[in-house]
Amino acid sequence: MLEVTTNANGLMPIEAVQKVLNRSRASVYRYANTDPKVLNLRHDPQKLNPEYRKHKDEPLLFHPNEVARFAKDVLGVQPVTIEVKQPTETLTHELLRAILTELQGIHQLLESNVLESNVLESNVLESNAPESNSLHSSSLGVELEVGDRDEAVRE
Repeated sequence: MLEVTTNANGLMPIEAVQKVLNRSRASVYRYANTDPKVLNLRHDPQKLNPEYRKHKDEPLLFHPNEVARFAKDVLGVQPVTIEVKQPTETLTHELLRAILTELQGIHQLLESNVLESNVLESNVLESNAPESNSLHSSSLGVELEVGDRDEAVRE
């Protein structure tokens, strides 16, 4: 049984495949189902099939089950057991997790401040709203009652 480290998605890089198959890097590339002209080839049972790639510069990654299948079916290695080991927690991971927590706290604080300011703004607008029975003219500084309006217009 071999222990290999995978990436966050549980996929194996070329180095891990080398270790499992006990082959050189060049051999792994020869076994891989790749073509410089075609990014993602159809599944070939006689080749080591990498995972789907979006860009030609992305590294080849392999699912552990595919590596075990290839070792057993094509290379004839018996028995093949691959134990996937999660990558160890590093200081960088801890720091990134702390930054994420801090950013989430800031986001929640900003959201609550926006809600509070919207409530305050709507309260201010409601308190400054003109009463239904009077007209305000802020440019003239004149307030006319509804009953007086007709007389003021006539004058």
